[in-house]
Amino acid sequence: MKRKPLILFTCLCLQAPALQASEVNHTANSSITFIFMGILAAMILCLALEEKLHAKKSLITGCFAMISLLVATGFDLLPFGPVVNVFGEAMQLPVYIPAVDWEVIAIIVGASIFVDVTSKSGLFSWIAIKLTKASTGDPFKLLMFYGAMTVLFSAVLNNVTAMIIIGSLTGVSLNKLGHNDKLLGFLLIEGLLTNIGGLLTLISSVPNIIVGNLAGIAFIDFFLYSAPYVLIASALTLWLGATLFGIKRLSNETERNEAAEQVSSFDENDGIAAKPVFIYSIVLFVLLILAFSLQSVIPLLDQLGMGFVALLFAFIALLRFRHNVNEFYANIDWDLIFFFVTLFMVINVMEHAGVLSAIGGGIVLLTELGPRAGPLALLWSSAIASSITDNIPLAAMLGKILFQLGEQTTNAHWWSVIFGSNLGGNITPIGSASTVVAVTVLHKFGIPLSFLGFVTKAFVFALAQLILATGYIILMST
Repeated sequence: MKRKPLILFTCLCLQAPALQASEVNHTANSSITFIFMGILAAMILCLALEEKLHAKKSLITGCFAMISLLVATGFDLLPFGPVVNVFGEAMQLPVYIPAVDWEVIAIIVGASIFVDVTSKSGLFSWIAIKLTKASTGDPFKLLMFYGAMTVLFSAVLNNVTAMIIIGSLTGVSLNKLGHNDKLLGFLLIEGLLTNIGGLLTLISSVPNIIVGNLAGIAFIDFFLYSAPYVLIASALTLWLGATLFGIKRLSNETERNEAAEQVSSFDENDGIAAKPVFIYSIVLFVLLILAFSLQSVIPLLDQLGMGFVALLFAFIALLRFRHNVNEFYANIDWDLIFFFVTLFMVINVMEHAGVLSAIGGGIVLLTELGPRAGPLALLWSSAIASSITDNIPLAAMLGKILFQLGEQTTNAHWWSVIFGSNLGGNITPIGSASTVVAVTVLHKFGIPLSFLGFVTKAFVFALAQLILATGYIILMST
């Protein structure tokens, strides 16, 4: 297979501070690693008991971030000192600042502001009503429409932006239809589909770029390999979701006629306050999608990253409401922001404490199980590991180990890491940024969903997706 240009990997390293931290040669003895494994396990337990503790998830991860930093400093694990940029200039930064993946934070802030501002124009209400009318009021059809759109948006944009946009549209549509009781099912399914859509192309997710580049997988080869799985897994997820959450087709002609009559009375133009602002929002929305899709090949943007794109369009959108920007700043979900910031801090400390290396080392031993059992064990173990820790440094670590093994690895090993690191995000609500966003959107609509509640509901989906991936990798390897 033809190797992709190394510029993709270079750009990735600039966008992922957490990955850069993993490059530091710093070892910890096994007793220290076990201490930090205990801290990580305690944090996960507290997140699972979030409702019983009556504490926000950002407070839980924040407390553990402070504990982790203090203990790591006591053991002299952290790389204190100046950070050197690409020009060789030394910059003094607190040790926990480079630990945060600011690209993700910028995407969340920028996309949230953009969606909030654009919704004022009536654009998302217009799209939601158009889709609702196309479904003729049938919840099952609407789920299919939104499911397809989620996968597509996740493939061409990014999981977080896709979930923020789709979540907003879903809330509007179901409210119009009077089916708010189905919001939990819709949003959970959409959150899970973002990680499936993230498998579609080489640039759909960061692990894809890391592992795909190391494996030398060309863009078109990646798409041709993953597309059949994405299509089948999306259909399976939608069918399971519709079955488990009772999202059914309207059962008789009377119900269908009543629903069709109801949606025919919806006017998509009702929410449009001013035509110029609406047109302005359409243009911005189309340009945002294009900018996200082509960011890696657009000069300047390829260096500034997707976070810059999200913030750029957020501020351009704010120009139409320049006298009321405080309203939009106040609507930023700070619990979500601080959750990610402090979670990145914890994960970075775990890297320096050798926790991720221990996990990765244990996983890579599975490659010795044979040409068939090895990749499958790698798939399941990397999925489980990705469900409790950041899949970016994990994918980078496993990718480098497989690269060093050279001819001992097969395509099945590489694809097992790609599938596992993406699908593992569907096991827990902290496994991926998009599932965190999905839970946050649910909370905004007044629907509580705890850590354990998410795991209980999502487990059957994740299990089915991983079983399907197991069969798919076996089939493609023969």
